[in-house]
Amino acid sequence: MDIIAIIPGRMASTRFPGKPMVKINGTPMIGHVYFRTKMSTLVSEVYVATCDQVIKDYIESIGGKAVMTKDTHERCSDRVAEALLKIEKERGRKADLIVMVQGDEPMLFPNMIDEAVKPLIDDKNILVSNLMSLMDSREEQEDPNEVKVVVDRNDFALYFSREAIPSWKKGGKNFRMLKQICIIPFQRDFLLKFNELEPTELEKVESVDMLRVLEHGYKVKMVMTQHETYSVDTPEDFRLVEDLMRSDKLAKQYVKG
Repeated sequence: MDIIAIIPGRMASTRFPGKPMVKINGTPMIGHVYFRTKMSTLVSEVYVATCDQVIKDYIESIGGKAVMTKDTHERCSDRVAEALLKIEKERGRKADLIVMVQGDEPMLFPNMIDEAVKPLIDDKNILVSNLMSLMDSREEQEDPNEVKVVVDRNDFALYFSREAIPSWKKGGKNFRMLKQICIIPFQRDFLLKFNELEPTELEKVESVDMLRVLEHGYKVKMVMTQHETYSVDTPEDFRLVEDLMRSDKLAKQYVKG
């Protein structure tokens, strides 16, 4: 299958301006995401979608591919969809699957992408999947920067929230605490359809794109990963991740060009 990974990135983050280019142990954060995504065994090509020349220039300086997009996108999926159409026009053919890898996941492991993609390869009726992992602290569950998820018995998402779900006040501490990891594969046509769907109230309230999928009656397959990672949403997250990555072995395997 022709599987393309697209990493959206922009400098104008409200919580952490300029974060794609902040250096983690000498390498810009978006560089970590790019190199690690390239290591996936299932991905055919990797692109960075951005509206910032500084990001495009950096990605091209390490031998990567970057696509310039509009600076008016509010959702990462909109930026990815625009980039996809430009990529397909340049390549002269359509892709089968699109993996949206958030540019603030510098700790991702390459096989996490493979884990997320596999359900869509095995079953074309699965239109979109997300990775999820266990949270190990109450502090993490209450962090509004972490998107929490609850699932049914077949690991399809029931709801996403930035609040602690299920409720601790009503015994929720006895349940698994699960968080979304933003490695999100789409069937190619569903990505474009998703961006045509009307944004929903819960999506806006929770600021979680996947709620648009649920509110329009589609399913999101959740895939458990055992890897422990942390996204970078704030300067505090950056300091934690930089410390955790000081002894990172994957960084030594990055290949430029």
